[in-house]
Amino acid sequence: MAHEERLEFIAKGLPIILVSAQSLWCASRSLGDEMPRESGVLRGLAAEESAKALILIDAVRCPRHRAPSRLGAILGSFYSHLARLIYAGSVLFPLVNVRQLQEHVDLQRKDYYSKEAGGEATLPNQHLYHREGLLYTDVLAGESGELSWSDPFEIIRSTDSVASKEISQLSLQLVEAMATLGIFSLQGLKATSEVWGKVEFAGPEGHLDAAELVQELVDRLVREDLPMEGSVDPHLQTLLDYWRLPMYNLNFKKVSDST
Repeated sequence: MAHEERLEFIAKGLPIILVSAQSLWCASRSLGDEMPRESGVLRGLAAEESAKALILIDAVRCPRHRAPSRLGAILGSFYSHLARLIYAGSVLFPLVNVRQLQEHVDLQRKDYYSKEAGGEATLPNQHLYHREGLLYTDVLAGESGELSWSDPFEIIRSTDSVASKEISQLSLQLVEAMATLGIFSLQGLKATSEVWGKVEFAGPEGHLDAAELVQELVDRLVREDLPMEGSVDPHLQTLLDYWRLPMYNLNFKKVSDST
């Protein structure tokens, strides 16, 4: 797609993604502690839906001259469970610069190995193991050939539910703030592209650079009368607190690591 056509297409999809994330989050809360596994599944799906919006916004933040070479990887992240889970979890990790962010992502995209009594069971990436383990009962094979069962209810009992809820809630809160400030409109996406596209986040660029661009973008949104009335101050703070550095230059593909 040409740049303008791509922005129009994204503007149509972002509100749909937001409503989907909100409905999954509300459903997870309605189940609460009475059905913790089912609530955890819905909460994780809500986080992934929110992450889809953040990934598309990164496509918009990518400088136009870099877009042709980066859009394939960005769309790969959009369709990757692992990339979406890393994007959602990024709300909990305030990092200084792009290099530090890539180091954090590198840790999140490795294979993990977990020792169990009687041998070692090889487990997939921690994010994917947790996601699939909540959805399905499965058979695990240890390195010496012994078999064991994965138990969704054991996984939910061993999960840090506070962190899981915080990731889902904050990633959704961030996406809602963007929508409320008018970023999801076509005019808002054009402003986002023009403001953020002036700087490519490829190495030394960091938190202070991002904070300046957030403020510049919100000031422009206000001048163009895009935010909902009374929404600027609280939602600006949400952006400053939880909208991470652009990740369009990062590698999210899973890597093998047996250490």
